[in-house]
Amino acid sequence: MKNIVILGSTGSIGASTLDIVSRFPDQFSIVGLTAGQNDQKLEEQIRTFRPRIVALSSKTSAKALRSRLQGHPVEILVGEEGLCTVAQDTPSDLVISAIVGGAGLMPTMSALRAGRHVALANKEPMVMVGHLMQEEALKQGTKIFPIDSEHSAIFQSLEGHRREDVRRIVLTASGGPFWDWPVEKIKNVTIEQALQHPNWKMGAKITIDSATLMNKGLEVIEARWLFDIPAAQINIVIHRESIIHSLVEYRDGSVMAQLGLPDMRTPISYAMNYPKRIPLDPPLLDLGKIGQLNFAPPDFVKFPCAKLAFDALTEGGGLPATLNAANEIAVQAFLDKEITFLDIPKIIEDTMSAYTPRPLNSVEDALETDRWAREKASSLRNVAIK
Repeated sequence: MKNIVILGSTGSIGASTLDIVSRFPDQFSIVGLTAGQNDQKLEEQIRTFRPRIVALSSKTSAKALRSRLQGHPVEILVGEEGLCTVAQDTPSDLVISAIVGGAGLMPTMSALRAGRHVALANKEPMVMVGHLMQEEALKQGTKIFPIDSEHSAIFQSLEGHRREDVRRIVLTASGGPFWDWPVEKIKNVTIEQALQHPNWKMGAKITIDSATLMNKGLEVIEARWLFDIPAAQINIVIHRESIIHSLVEYRDGSVMAQLGLPDMRTPISYAMNYPKRIPLDPPLLDLGKIGQLNFAPPDFVKFPCAKLAFDALTEGGGLPATLNAANEIAVQAFLDKEITFLDIPKIIEDTMSAYTPRPLNSVEDALETDRWAREKASSLRNVAIK
């Protein structure tokens, strides 16, 4: 029996993880859950999976939950401190990190510092301080398992092969809903259009990131640190069907790829039960019925966010953290209908241009960079609104 903590249990990754747990109650037990402010959904999860301890970011939501669960055997904590306590103090075999954005940094680092194995769906902490996270995992003798479908595909394609034989890794991208749209049409896209991902059902922030291709840029930075692969050996290819989830090319010309229908339960379950596989019994992948798979090079002119991510990775230091923070501010401004879709990359680029390069030697350095970048991006957002 594996004891599982889920950071971000009310989101799409958390819900998929709990679906797997419900199917295999003899293999997994939920001992801790955290959420942002969705106390009603968290209450349902508490009553179903009976964790020992939970935490909410919102004080108001935590207070409401406590009032409804009086007498229920669960400890309810609040704020970032509460999230970190659940991550580090709850005896567990695996912590699923699925909090959206930079807010997941401290809880995830807390889990690593406590010697917990981490299954990572929250790519932003790795973008911000990937080298520090890997150093902590090495120090504690723990592992970081990827949950993103692309990174899981790379992880699986590297299994049984020597890392020094890798020529390059190739991350596949669906291209989002606007891949074949002309720029003139993209200028006027609505939030509703941007949230219509062609293949995956995800939360609002990551769906917008997919539409701008920033999601792929963040994945490039994450891959750099997850697999210790230099930026020059990381490529992107547009693959509209989302059947090939990513590829690894070796120096003898062999290419290993992981294929499957779009279903996040597959990479989640692999991280949960590594190295064994769980019999989820998904629909068969019928390539004959699919007929053909299509590929195209990325368009960094029409979708500059991915290029900005490559630039940030190449420059290093605090620039990836700056990129990430500016992106979070810009995406939220778009979701709040304050700026246009094309304002998103402009705000990110202008924030990066204003940044003075400096090394990140600690999590505190990253948090300070994150704070500065959010303030700068917010001021640029206000200019864009006017």
